[in-house]
Amino acid sequence: MWPFSRKKEFFSKEENDLIVQAIRDAEKQTSGEVRVFVESRCKFVDPLDRAKEIFSHLKMEQTEYRNGVLFYVAVKDRQLAIFADSGIHSAAGEKYWKEVVENIIHFFNKENYATGIKEGVLKIGEALAYHFPYDQKGDKNELPDEIIFGK
Repeated sequence: MWPFSRKKEFFSKEENDLIVQAIRDAEKQTSGEVRVFVESRCKFVDPLDRAKEIFSHLKMEQTEYRNGVLFYVAVKDRQLAIFADSGIHSAAGEKYWKEVVENIIHFFNKENYATGIKEGVLKIGEALAYHFPYDQKGDKNELPDEIIFGK
């Protein structure tokens, strides 16, 4: 069994709601999907490898346009990664994703984790909206908006 839970141990209710609302706001303008995964520790040397593993286990590559993005955070290890599926990764480009991470780190360095995640999610949403605009006729929310909590 994959060790995911829905506990909100890392954030207050207000912080959790702030992040979930950011996901919903980001997805209103796009056919893309954003997920946030938070855990205590990253068991991998490279958090991007862990994000890729989680992305696969969550079956995020099954979005119609390959435009899912996973925002990964290991709180105690102070690591984060953004893993974007092939459609949005290539459309936005490597430089864009590095800039998003740098902006998030700015907030994390001040221990504003919830705000950093919110701002990162909204920035991801901007790229998704630009490259994969919302389609009124056929768009559906393919993935849940809630934060996923690991161990």
